[in-house]
Amino acid sequence: MISDRFPLWKEERARATVRKQIWAEMKRVCRKAGVEESKVFPHNLRHLFARMFYQVSRDITKLADVLGYSSIDTTRIYLVSTGYKHTKILDKLYLIL
Repeated sequence: MISDRFPLWKEERARATVRKQIWAEMKRVCRKAGVEESKVFPHNLRHLFARMFYQVSRDITKLADVLGYSSIDTTRIYLVSTGYKHTKILDKLYLIL
């Protein structure tokens, strides 16, 4: 649910149905793309959304609100960067390390 005013699903039963449909579609796309199905989950979409939202907004407080978290610490799990990204940022600083 994004907010009380604009729920994504009106009831739990509909929510479970939508989740199953998303899961089935993701598995179908995996098979077509040759990706191992066991590595893909509907929750991956939440992570992708969170990373993209933060990349555009750079506002962790708004991201926490959109995801429904009261704690920014919980939201930070979506923003963990790889060592590769850190290296690219450091390279832009032209530091001798």
